Amino acid sequence: MELLKNKKNKSILISGGSISGLSTAYWLAKYGFNVTIVERATHIRPGGQAVDVRGTALEVAERMGILNIIRNNSTKLTGMSIVDAITGDEIFRNTEQTLTGGRHDSPDVEILRDDLCRVLFETIGNQVKYIFDDTILTIDQDNEGVNVTFAHAATQRFDLIIGADGIRSNVRRLIFGSDDKFIRYLGHYVAIFTMPNYFELDHREMIFQHEGTPLSVCIVKDKNAEARTYLGFNSDEPLHYDYRDIKLQKQLIADKVPNVGEKIRKIKELMQASTNFYFDSVNQTIMDAWSKGRVSLVGDAGYSVSLTLGQNTSVAMVGAYILAGELAANIDDLQTAFINYENELREYVVSNQKLAFDTRTEPTTSLEQTPEDKTTINATDMPDFGQSVIPLILKKYQ
Repeated sequence: MELLKNKKNKSILISGGSISGLSTAYWLAKYGFNVTIVERATHIRPGGQAVDVRGTALEVAERMGILNIIRNNSTKLTGMSIVDAITGDEIFRNTEQTLTGGRHDSPDVEILRDDLCRVLFETIGNQVKYIFDDTILTIDQDNEGVNVTFAHAATQRFDLIIGADGIRSNVRRLIFGSDDKFIRYLGHYVAIFTMPNYFELDHREMIFQHEGTPLSVCIVKDKNAEARTYLGFNSDEPLHYDYRDIKLQKQLIADKVPNVGEKIRKIKELMQASTNFYFDSVNQTIMDAWSKGRVSLVGDAGYSVSLTLGQNTSVAMVGAYILAGELAANIDDLQTAFINYENELREYVVSNQKLAFDTRTEPTTSLEQTPEDKTTINATDMPDFGQSVIPLILKKYQ
């Protein structure tokens, strides 16, 4: 393997311009690498769910100098309500925490996915080159570098490729093999989309529940903002559908989620008009190795934890920090950099994945055990995912 002798002369291509890709790009650019991001979308993608920055990721954000910025851009939810999907009646409320964001007095930060991406994008500034509206077609490695062909841009040569392109990673498929070798299905499907603030929420979360199971969650950061909405269902076996056919996916979830009550029907109706729509199974990415030759994976592409535990963003930010740091620290030995990346991160990832797998049943609240006259519950009555944070001591790089 050729040595990486000079960071300033070394070019790295990152596939994917979301949280893991932007986080990795930030650190690599800081360490002096020439970084290019290729992103399938025409710009940094809007929309997406509320994500959590917890535990060790808070330290990473602080080292990036963005912790206060993401706190200022957080959802700042004041509470949550659980509503009966059929009657529309509020079953109970909580003003001490939310299901998705945890306790209000926690140091953790809940922030909308695109708000975090925007913070990262603005923090990086012009230190990184972007190729938008494009994707990688082929990756051809040799002892001295990697030739990459794109769907639209001219062929380019890089020293290293990093796949940060999500659980359906194009880079992983090209280098490591088909998705079915690495994706572990956890029994659920979820759609995440934006819709008008139909229920007139203001810094609140509303969960629509039927027979003890949450069917939909709406989160509104500001009363004048759109709602980030989740619709989900269980399936014993994975479904087969076209991952690029958004119209088909909308119809699929509309058919699978029970038509119980006017509010669920309205959510489905508003979903059809949404232009920011994501649908997939809840999965984990399980791999024996995250690097091969001059290609490495970061975030969901290599080690998705699962959507339901809320740890994907934190694990991705930590992984980005360690990968970039090891590349900078071992600039003369790419193989050692990748080995150290695995050694530093593997136990942390495996512990998070085990926790998510062991608690993979959709989070529910014990409403049936709640007295009818108890309309407000304490924080101790709700699951708190923040208590599930796996600790990790970070190395200090340059």
